[in-house]
Formats: sequence, structure tokens, C-alpha cells
Amino acid sequence: MVADSSRSDSPLARDARDRRPPGRDTAGSVAEARLGGPAITPDRPAITSDRPAEAAPDRPGARTIAELVQAQWGDHRIALKYQDSALTHHQVAGAAAARAALLGDVLPRGAEPHIGVLLDNVPEFPLWLGAAALAGAAVAGINPTRRGPELVRDIAHTDCALLITERARLPLLAGLDLPLPPERILLTDDDPDDPAYRESLAPYEGARPQDVLGSALRATGHGRAGRPDPATRMLLYFTSGSTGAPKAALCTQGRLAAAGHSLVAYFGVRREDVHYLCMPMFHGNAVIAGWSPALAGGAAVALRRRFSASAFLPDVRRYGATYFTYVGRAVQYLLATPPAPDDRDHPLRTGFGTEAGAVDVARFADRFGVRLIEGYGSSEGGASLQRTPDTPAGAVGRPAPGDDLAVVDPETGDELPRAHLDPAGRLLNGAQAIGELVNRGRSAFEGYWRNPEATAARTRGRSRGGVGAGWYWTGDLFFRDAEGFFHFAGRADDRLRVDSENLAAAVIENILARYAPATGAAVYAVPDPVAGDQVMAALALPDGTAFDPDDFAAFLAAQPDLGTKMAPRFVRAVAALPVTATNKIHRVALRRAGFHCPDPVWWRPIEPPTRLRARATGGRVERPGSGPLRYRRFTDEDRAALLSQYRDHGREHLLER
Repeated sequence: MVADSSRSDSPLARDARDRRPPGRDTAGSVAEARLGGPAITPDRPAITSDRPAEAAPDRPGARTIAELVQAQWGDHRIALKYQDSALTHHQVAGAAAARAALLGDVLPRGAEPHIGVLLDNVPEFPLWLGAAALAGAAVAGINPTRRGPELVRDIAHTDCALLITERARLPLLAGLDLPLPPERILLTDDDPDDPAYRESLAPYEGARPQDVLGSALRATGHGRAGRPDPATRMLLYFTSGSTGAPKAALCTQGRLAAAGHSLVAYFGVRREDVHYLCMPMFHGNAVIAGWSPALAGGAAVALRRRFSASAFLPDVRRYGATYFTYVGRAVQYLLATPPAPDDRDHPLRTGFGTEAGAVDVARFADRFGVRLIEGYGSSEGGASLQRTPDTPAGAVGRPAPGDDLAVVDPETGDELPRAHLDPAGRLLNGAQAIGELVNRGRSAFEGYWRNPEATAARTRGRSRGGVGAGWYWTGDLFFRDAEGFFHFAGRADDRLRVDSENLAAAVIENILARYAPATGAAVYAVPDPVAGDQVMAALALPDGTAFDPDDFAAFLAAQPDLGTKMAPRFVRAVAALPVTATNKIHRVALRRAGFHCPDPVWWRPIEPPTRLRARATGGRVERPGSGPLRYRRFTDEDRAALLSQYRDHGREHLLER
């Protein structure tokens, strides 16, 4: 399967051939770009071109990704590192131009200028990002963990007119009713006996970025200007939800370029920096927070095909990496590797990501000497928070000047009171202070592709009386302290309601993160047999470590910020927490399994709710069994008795949600 190259005698191809440097070996040059270039060795530190160097445009002034790719032309410093190979900025721009020229010849008239990329973090991924930017096409990152109809749906929903993939991914596509013909599935790794990809690119060797601007727009008939501008679609990246049909968030060239410039300024990105991209590039984190600031700042990127905790430090040393991005569980995986005396022997300065948690941020800095900066920016661009030098531990930051962000009651839209923290920074009034983060001012949200309902849900008023109409509702839980700093408290669907009190899973997780025997903790809701939820926790325990219920109960009793409703009712002991393709905790899988799971479960028994006793505590209702914390093994008999309670109250179906 390879894109039809029958139009290789097009004006783009002829122009590219005419501009090919004399004596240049076309096939060899294309193969270098395809394979990542020759090895980096002491006597060959970089690849040079026989084309005279040209002054690069001023990158800080670039308003589009296409302009930033053009700015690489003539820059012969190393830009892309992968395994033992490297490409210069000039070569990256040239390879992107060749692919953009190919797009101009293979995209059909009338199609959306969208290409699906089903690849790991290999050189072809950033090369096709650059090609799409020059051509005016949009890249849809296709998640390789999706299967069957879900995979077909993602490709069809984003109207991909071309699919870029590799032979290792062909089994995922076998037997599927794909929405595009075989000739528009382009394989980037040639069979030794079938160099089809190299031959497809060969006619375009010598193409220059300025020669191919808007090639995809012209080929498909989109865009009167025929050239990419800040409003040109650049990315269609799926939200990382683990249930239901994912939404494809839109990101234009202008927004992605602005994000790159912003991070360059924030982190002080230098031209000699190397950004290590180990998070999957089909997800927004690696592209928006890793690739774009490197491109905007003139730095290099180093790729890891898939994240590996054991290979992390060797890669950092090998590539001279100074910066990396992370999401979800990656930091805990790194902390779980065996300590070594040379853990601080590396050039890494900064990590930028989300959901590491204050405890692990401190542990990472102590062990590796690297500062992790927990940022917040919704994938859709609707709201962001900036960390400042005076941001306290555990807080995310404050809004940028001029932004109007608030924590509100999701039902009424009313702004909630500020949080009260004890001297140790522990939240004392979570039930009153935790709410949904909203942006009441202008946002960069650009909508979801072909999903007007989801787009409207982000901005329409969801409260009584229409309060909040036009705001951007993030779906994330936060609280705000007295100094105005925002603290992340979980996702809106991670909220638990226990005995009429609202709890945030992230707050309980931060407490459980102090439990030394566990390498990780996840908190989630399971339905109560009568009303609301019960708290369930999954604890990741190292191999050979048994769960000690008495030790855990003693730990909980010693935590001053553990509210009376926060102690887990159920505890599941696991070897490792399940994660999504983007290394975020797979809470949906945990919730669905509940206490119906293969792992051992301990619990504090729920007494049959035949009586709810209203005590003289201001009319507050307390459930039986809310006394001292005592855990015991959850048995088959316990499960049967508990299920009968669910049946008695018509709530058994909730266990299947």
C-alpha cells in the first residue's frame, strides 16, 4: 500500500527536480530523511548540505507553524535526533517540503486537507507535521491503542484523505472497512524488495519550503489565498477520554505557534537545548508542549519511539536532553526505577507536565535534581494557569494577566469561597471550596471537529437561569487559596458524593500519596447501595509487598487533613495501576471493575442500611459503621451480601456504568 505517485510529473515534482543540487544522490538523500539520517559520530557531528547557507527568518516573529518550518531552511545545526541518527534543521525543512509537495499531488479534489498519522515517535512524525504546516493540511493523530470499529471511526470522523503509517501497524488495519482506498495509505518504512516510499518521495527531492506553501489547500480546493495563515487548521487531536467517542479538538497554526512562542519565553528555551519527546506524539502534550517550543526557539528534538522508564536517563545522556514533557503516570514510573549513584549525572534541567502530584514532584527533584513544573492548560486551549516564582508547593499557578478564571459551583455558576489551608498546605474546607474551573473571559478554544453539541457544551450556560453562558467550562475541579493561587483537585467526573458531601478524588489521592509502601494510588467512586457513592482506592504495591490493612488504617488515622468521608471504603491492591495510551490513570476501567476485580480487595463493611440514625449533630445524618477504621478481606460471601443490598434498592445497574 502506497500513495499513487502517477502524478509525479506534476509542476511541483518538475520544479523540485529542477532545483535539485547538481550531483546530489536523490535516493540516498530521501533514504536519509526516511531513516533519520546518518549516525552521529565525533568526526561527523552533523549533516551538512551542499546548498549555500541562507539567513533564517526571525523565528520570534513567526505567526504560523509554516513560517517556523521555513525558518529552519539554511540552518545546519542538528534539529532531530533518533537512535544513532540525526538531521539538521535545513534537512528537516527540506524533507517537510518534499512531503508537502507529495501532498499537493495525491490529495483528491474536494477532500478535506486532513492527513491521519498512525505512527510511534519516529522521525516521520515531525516531518509530516512540518509538511502539513507548509501544505496547509491538518494532522489527525491516530491512537494506536484503538481497535476495530473505534479505529475506523477516528479516521472517518476526522475526514482523513491520506493515512500515514508503518508496516508494524498494518495488523491494526487488516480486515477493517476503512474510509479511504488502499492507494491513499502511505507506508513510511520500505520493504527491502519494495522501495515504494522512497520512490514516491524521489520526484520531490530538492523542493524548498517556499515553493510548496498551500499545496494541500490548492489540491483540495480549500482556501482562496492558497497559503496557510494563522487560521489554517493544523491539528485534530483527540481528547484523551477513556469512554465514549473521543472528541477531535481543533488547533490552528496560529494557536500552536503562539503556544510555542509562549513556552519559549516561559522556559527560556535556547537554541542549544534538546527537547526529549517520550510522550506519544498523537497526543497534544508532546506536540504542543514539546515540539512546538523547540521549533519556535530553534532547539532540537530527540525522539523515543515509546516511553520507557529504564531507557529514560540513558536517552537523556545520549542526546544531551535538557527538557522533557510528561503526563499522568510517567513520573511515578521513573521514580519506581532502582536508584543509582549517577541519577544526577545528566544535562536535564526541566520537566513540564501534569498530574505528577506535589509528593512526586518533590521526590523527583530530590533524586534526579530536576525541577518538574506542573502546568495547566486545557487541551482545547480554553483556559490556562501560569506558574510564577512565588507559586506555593502544591498549587498550579495564577491566570495570565487579563484572564478571568474562577472556581464556581457547577450547578449555579456562583463563585465559591476561597480555600482554607493549614500551615502544612492541607485543605480544610474542600466541600465548600472545590468547584469547576471556568474562564469567564476570552479563550483560545476553537471547537471540536464536526461536533457542534460538544462545542456548545463547553461554552453554553449549564446553570439555572443561563448563568455562565459563553464561559469556557473546563470540566476540571479546582480550589483557590486566599492568595489567589489555583490548586488542581481532579476532573469533574472524578467527583464523589459520599453521604451528601462532595469530594474530589485528587485531594484524597494526594493524601494517599504519603503512604510509603505504595508506589501509586488512584481514587474513584463506586456506587453506594442506597445513595451516592463510596470511596474506592487502588494502591500499587511493589512486587513482594503485601497489603497490611492495620498499617494502612493507622496511616489514615494519622492524617490530619483526611476528612471524615474520605477514608476509602474499598482498597484494591494492584501490581501496577492501569493507564491509558497517554499514561493517564485509566479511571474508567477502575470504576467499571469496582470490587468485581481479579485483585485482592479489602473493605470496611457497609452495614445493611435498614436504619439511618439522625443524631443530635445539627440534624446531620450519619451512617452506621462510620466509626474506627478497620479493614478486612472482601470475600465472596461479602460480595453476595452486598449485591443483595444493591438489588433491594434498585441500584445494581449502577455497578455496570
